[in-house]
Amino acid sequence: MSTRPALKYKRILLKLTGEALGDAAGSGIGSERVHRVAGEIMEVQQMGVQVCVVVGGGNIFRGVQGSQKGVQRATGDYMGMLATIINALALQDALEKQGVACRVQSAITVAQVAEAFIRRRAMRHLEKGRVVIFAGGTGNPYFSTDTAASLRASEIGAEIILKATKVDGIYDSDPLENPDAKRYEHITYQEAIGKRLRVMDTTAFSMCMDNRMPIIVFDVFKPHNIRRLALGETIGTLVTG
Repeated sequence: MSTRPALKYKRILLKLTGEALGDAAGSGIGSERVHRVAGEIMEVQQMGVQVCVVVGGGNIFRGVQGSQKGVQRATGDYMGMLATIINALALQDALEKQGVACRVQSAITVAQVAEAFIRRRAMRHLEKGRVVIFAGGTGNPYFSTDTAASLRASEIGAEIILKATKVDGIYDSDPLENPDAKRYEHITYQEAIGKRLRVMDTTAFSMCMDNRMPIIVFDVFKPHNIRRLALGETIGTLVTG
């Protein structure tokens, strides 16, 4: 009789950058990447991990970039929220094609395509083994999807935020520009804020610090990393108090 491996985390929040769902350049919807990420999520869901996901929208539209091009900031942020809904629906479709029950909950009302975010309903979905994708950010302009991840993780009682990026952790400088950049294995919220390490914004770090929500920043493009983290392997950079 086979037994499931011992899990370190039983309820996780996966924060996905929009680029993880884009094409090779990180733009638009890249079906190959979407299905690969869905497969990684399915892998841990089948191990018994309760998985919720917060998706970004940068592969389609970023509110800050829009404001730099003349779009009013609040309007640009709402456009970015709509981009996260597109990504959420693409990921839901990929998960369902792999046999994973999934629900999308949105912070802004789009009743034809997604449920409204209701905390107790989201928790019930998780208890039933469904993956829950949170879209629409916080529903408010001027807040990032990183802040939405910090908020939702605390609301639904996640044990940890897995912040998926294209690098293998937090560095003291940009490793793509500085070959001598140092990677941290562990760093505190205060250090991350004080050093202005831009892997998450200050509001998101502060919210995690206030709610004692640990974060692991890791490379989502390396196969099976989500599974390895769920089992407690040391990967990426751990951020705690």
